[in-house]
Amino acid sequence: MELEGRVALVTGAARRVGRAIALRLSAAGCHVAVHYRRSEQDALDAVAACRSCGVSAEAFRADLADVAAARGLVASVLGRFGRLDVLVNNASFFEPMTLDTFSVEEWERTLRVNLTAPLVLTQAARAALEEAGGRVVNLCDAGAHRAWPDYLAYVVSKAALESLTRVLARALAPRVNVVGIAPGVAAWPEHYTESVRAEMTARIPLRRAGTPEDMAAAVHYVLRDGDYVTGAILPVDGGQYLA
Repeated sequence: MELEGRVALVTGAARRVGRAIALRLSAAGCHVAVHYRRSEQDALDAVAACRSCGVSAEAFRADLADVAAARGLVASVLGRFGRLDVLVNNASFFEPMTLDTFSVEEWERTLRVNLTAPLVLTQAARAALEEAGGRVVNLCDAGAHRAWPDYLAYVVSKAALESLTRVLARALAPRVNVVGIAPGVAAWPEHYTESVRAEMTARIPLRRAGTPEDMAAAVHYVLRDGDYVTGAILPVDGGQYLA
Protein backbone atom coordinates (compact mmCIF):
# COMPACT_ATOMS: atom_id res chain seq x y z
CA MET A 1 0.00 0.00 0.00
CA GLU A 2 1.23 3.44 -0.93
CA LEU A 3 0.53 5.35 2.29
CA GLU A 4 0.92 8.93 1.08
CA GLY A 5 -2.46 10.63 0.94
CA ARG A 6 -4.29 7.79 2.70
CA VAL A 7 -6.47 8.32 5.78
CA ALA A 8 -5.86 6.26 8.92
CA LEU A 9 -7.97 6.05 12.06
CA VAL A 10 -5.89 5.00 15.08
CA THR A 11 -7.84 4.29 18.25
CA GLY A 12 -6.26 5.11 21.58
CA ALA A 13 -3.78 7.34 19.77
CA ALA A 14 -3.26 10.02 22.40
CA ARG A 15 -0.50 8.20 24.27
CA ARG A 16 1.99 5.35 24.26
CA VAL A 17 1.74 2.82 21.41
CA GLY A 18 -1.20 4.49 19.68
CA ARG A 19 0.58 7.82 19.55
CA ALA A 20 3.72 6.18 18.11
CA ILE A 21 1.61 4.54 15.40
CA ALA A 22 -0.11 7.81 14.54
CA LEU A 23 3.23 9.60 14.27
CA ARG A 24 4.78 6.83 12.18
CA LEU A 25 1.88 6.87 9.72
CA SER A 26 1.86 10.66 9.48
CA ALA A 27 5.60 10.60 8.72
CA ALA A 28 4.75 8.18 5.90
CA GLY A 29 2.28 10.69 4.46
CA CYS A 30 -1.01 9.47 5.99
CA HIS A 31 -3.67 11.84 7.19
CA VAL A 32 -4.51 10.68 10.71
CA ALA A 33 -7.63 10.58 12.87
CA VAL A 34 -6.42 10.50 16.47
CA HIS A 35 -9.01 8.84 18.69
CA TYR A 36 -9.04 9.31 22.46
CA ARG A 37 -11.42 8.78 25.37
CA ARG A 38 -10.18 11.01 28.20
CA SER A 39 -6.69 12.27 27.36
CA GLU A 40 -7.76 15.33 25.40
CA GLN A 41 -4.59 17.37 25.82
CA ASP A 42 -2.41 14.41 24.92
CA ALA A 43 -4.56 13.85 21.85
CA LEU A 44 -4.20 17.48 20.79
CA ASP A 45 -0.44 17.21 21.28
CA ALA A 46 -0.41 14.09 19.09
CA VAL A 47 -2.41 15.92 16.44
CA ALA A 48 0.09 18.78 16.44
CA ALA A 49 2.97 16.33 16.09
CA CYS A 50 1.25 14.61 13.16
CA ARG A 51 0.56 17.93 11.45
CA SER A 52 4.23 18.82 11.72
CA CYS A 53 4.80 16.08 9.12
CA GLY A 54 2.77 18.10 6.61
CA VAL A 55 -0.42 16.02 6.78
CA SER A 56 -3.91 16.65 8.08
CA ALA A 57 -4.79 15.35 11.53
CA GLU A 58 -7.76 15.73 13.86
CA ALA A 59 -8.68 14.47 17.33
CA PHE A 60 -11.92 12.54 17.85
CA ARG A 61 -13.34 11.66 21.26
CA ALA A 62 -15.38 8.49 21.79
CA ASP A 63 -15.98 5.94 24.54
CA LEU A 64 -15.54 2.69 22.64
CA ALA A 65 -17.46 0.77 25.29
CA ASP A 66 -20.53 2.47 23.80
CA VAL A 67 -21.48 0.82 20.48
CA ALA A 68 -23.25 3.93 19.23
CA ALA A 69 -20.20 6.06 20.02
CA ALA A 70 -17.92 3.63 18.15
CA ARG A 71 -20.13 3.77 15.07
CA GLY A 72 -20.32 7.55 15.41
CA LEU A 73 -16.53 7.75 15.49
CA VAL A 74 -16.28 6.21 12.02
CA ALA A 75 -19.03 8.50 10.75
CA SER A 76 -17.19 11.54 12.14
CA VAL A 77 -13.91 10.52 10.52
CA LEU A 78 -15.59 9.96 7.16
CA GLY A 79 -17.36 13.29 7.51
CA ARG A 80 -14.07 15.07 8.12
CA PHE A 81 -11.80 13.30 5.65
CA GLY A 82 -14.22 11.87 3.08
CA ARG A 83 -12.52 8.47 3.06
CA LEU A 84 -10.96 5.86 5.30
CA ASP A 85 -8.15 3.58 4.12
CA VAL A 86 -6.65 2.20 7.33
CA LEU A 87 -8.21 1.24 10.66
CA VAL A 88 -5.83 0.51 13.52
CA ASN A 89 -7.64 -0.97 16.52
CA ASN A 90 -5.19 -0.11 19.28
CA ALA A 91 -7.34 1.13 22.18
CA SER A 92 -7.73 -1.35 25.02
CA PHE A 93 -8.34 -1.75 28.73
CA PHE A 94 -5.52 -3.38 30.72
CA GLU A 95 -6.79 -3.80 34.26
CA PRO A 96 -6.00 -6.45 36.87
CA MET A 97 -8.77 -8.99 37.45
CA THR A 98 -8.59 -12.28 39.36
CA LEU A 99 -11.29 -14.76 40.30
CA ASP A 100 -11.42 -13.02 43.69
CA THR A 101 -11.90 -9.56 42.19
CA PHE A 102 -14.05 -10.61 39.22
CA SER A 103 -17.08 -8.47 38.47
CA VAL A 104 -19.44 -8.88 35.55
CA GLU A 105 -19.53 -5.13 34.92
CA GLU A 106 -15.74 -4.77 34.60
CA TRP A 107 -15.50 -7.99 32.57
CA GLU A 108 -18.10 -6.78 30.08
CA ARG A 109 -16.57 -3.31 29.77
CA THR A 110 -13.14 -4.77 29.01
CA LEU A 111 -14.57 -7.07 26.36
CA ARG A 112 -16.62 -4.25 24.83
CA VAL A 113 -13.50 -2.09 24.39
CA ASN A 114 -10.95 -4.78 23.54
CA LEU A 115 -13.08 -7.09 21.40
CA THR A 116 -16.50 -5.72 20.48
CA ALA A 117 -15.30 -2.23 19.51
CA PRO A 118 -12.82 -3.50 16.86
CA LEU A 119 -15.67 -5.47 15.29
CA VAL A 120 -18.12 -2.56 15.44
CA LEU A 121 -15.56 -0.14 14.00
CA THR A 122 -14.63 -2.53 11.21
CA GLN A 123 -18.25 -3.12 10.29
CA ALA A 124 -18.98 0.61 10.32
CA ALA A 125 -15.93 1.30 8.14
CA ARG A 126 -16.45 -1.68 5.82
CA ALA A 127 -17.79 0.17 2.78
CA ALA A 128 -15.05 2.80 2.91
CA LEU A 129 -12.32 0.20 3.46
CA GLU A 130 -13.56 -1.95 0.60
CA GLU A 131 -13.72 1.03 -1.73
CA ALA A 132 -10.14 1.94 -0.81
CA GLY A 133 -8.75 -1.60 -0.89
CA GLY A 134 -7.81 -0.83 2.67
CA ARG A 135 -6.32 -2.44 5.75
CA VAL A 136 -7.38 -3.30 9.30
CA VAL A 137 -4.67 -3.82 11.93
CA ASN A 138 -5.67 -5.18 15.33
CA LEU A 139 -3.29 -4.77 18.29
CA CYS A 140 -3.41 -8.17 19.99
CA ASP A 141 -1.00 -9.36 22.69
CA ALA A 142 1.66 -12.05 22.78
CA GLY A 143 0.54 -12.77 26.33
CA ALA A 144 -2.79 -14.07 25.07
CA HIS A 145 -1.13 -17.47 24.63
CA ARG A 146 -0.38 -17.77 28.34
CA ALA A 147 -2.72 -18.54 31.20
CA TRP A 148 -2.50 -15.23 33.06
CA PRO A 149 -4.96 -15.41 35.97
CA ASP A 150 -4.22 -11.92 37.30
CA TYR A 151 -5.67 -10.28 34.17
CA LEU A 152 -8.64 -12.48 33.34
CA ALA A 153 -10.70 -10.16 31.18
CA TYR A 154 -7.72 -8.67 29.35
CA VAL A 155 -6.14 -11.99 28.37
CA VAL A 156 -9.43 -13.54 27.27
CA SER A 157 -10.33 -10.46 25.21
CA LYS A 158 -6.97 -10.43 23.44
CA ALA A 159 -7.12 -14.16 22.69
CA ALA A 160 -10.56 -13.64 21.21
CA LEU A 161 -9.27 -10.67 19.20
CA GLU A 162 -6.84 -13.02 17.43
CA SER A 163 -9.77 -15.22 16.38
CA LEU A 164 -11.74 -12.16 15.30
CA THR A 165 -8.78 -11.04 13.18
CA ARG A 166 -8.80 -14.34 11.28
CA VAL A 167 -12.59 -14.32 10.85
CA LEU A 168 -12.59 -10.74 9.56
CA ALA A 169 -9.77 -11.57 7.16
CA ARG A 170 -12.04 -14.18 5.56
CA ALA A 171 -15.12 -11.98 5.71
CA LEU A 172 -13.46 -8.95 4.10
CA ALA A 173 -11.35 -10.73 1.48
CA PRO A 174 -10.39 -9.99 -1.21
CA ARG A 175 -10.72 -6.21 -0.92
CA VAL A 176 -9.47 -5.64 2.63
CA ASN A 177 -6.48 -7.18 4.43
CA VAL A 178 -6.84 -7.80 8.18
CA VAL A 179 -3.71 -8.42 10.24
CA GLY A 180 -2.93 -8.70 13.95
CA ILE A 181 0.16 -7.32 15.67
CA ALA A 182 0.94 -9.10 18.95
CA PRO A 183 3.25 -7.01 21.15
CA GLY A 184 5.11 -8.41 24.09
CA VAL A 185 6.44 -5.66 26.33
CA ALA A 186 5.76 -2.48 24.38
CA ALA A 187 5.42 0.18 27.08
CA TRP A 188 5.70 -0.65 30.77
CA PRO A 189 2.56 -0.26 32.88
CA GLU A 190 3.26 2.50 35.36
CA HIS A 191 2.62 0.25 38.39
CA TYR A 192 5.31 -2.28 37.39
CA THR A 193 8.30 -1.96 39.74
CA GLU A 194 11.89 -2.01 38.54
CA SER A 195 12.35 -5.53 39.89
CA VAL A 196 9.29 -6.78 37.98
CA ARG A 197 10.53 -5.10 34.82
CA ALA A 198 14.00 -6.64 35.21
CA GLU A 199 12.52 -10.10 35.80
CA MET A 200 10.32 -9.87 32.70
CA THR A 201 13.16 -8.51 30.55
CA ALA A 202 15.37 -11.42 31.56
CA ARG A 203 12.83 -13.81 30.04
CA ILE A 204 12.91 -12.09 26.64
CA PRO A 205 15.37 -13.78 24.24
CA LEU A 206 16.49 -10.42 22.82
CA ARG A 207 17.06 -9.22 26.42
CA ARG A 208 15.33 -5.89 26.07
CA ALA A 209 11.85 -4.53 26.34
CA GLY A 210 10.10 -3.35 23.22
CA THR A 211 9.10 0.24 22.62
CA PRO A 212 6.03 1.93 21.16
CA GLU A 213 8.20 2.74 18.15
CA ASP A 214 8.87 -0.99 17.61
CA MET A 215 5.13 -1.59 17.41
CA ALA A 216 4.62 1.37 15.10
CA ALA A 217 7.31 0.04 12.79
CA ALA A 218 5.52 -3.31 12.63
CA VAL A 219 2.22 -1.63 11.75
CA HIS A 220 3.98 0.41 9.07
CA TYR A 221 5.52 -2.77 7.67
CA VAL A 222 2.27 -4.70 7.31
CA LEU A 223 0.56 -1.69 5.73
CA ARG A 224 3.33 -0.85 3.31
CA ASP A 225 4.63 -4.32 2.42
CA GLY A 226 1.86 -6.70 3.43
CA ASP A 227 -0.18 -6.82 0.25
CA TYR A 228 -0.25 -10.64 0.35
CA VAL A 229 -0.67 -10.96 4.11
CA THR A 230 -4.07 -11.35 5.73
CA GLY A 231 -5.39 -13.26 8.73
CA ALA A 232 -1.88 -13.45 10.21
CA ILE A 233 -0.85 -12.56 13.75
CA LEU A 234 2.66 -11.10 13.81
CA PRO A 235 4.46 -11.41 17.18
CA VAL A 236 6.55 -8.33 17.97
CA ASP A 237 7.91 -9.45 21.30
CA GLY A 238 11.65 -9.97 21.09
CA GLY A 239 11.11 -13.72 20.94
CA GLN A 240 9.08 -13.85 24.14
CA TYR A 241 6.56 -16.13 22.46
CA LEU A 242 9.35 -18.74 22.10
CA ALA A 243 10.42 -18.68 25.74
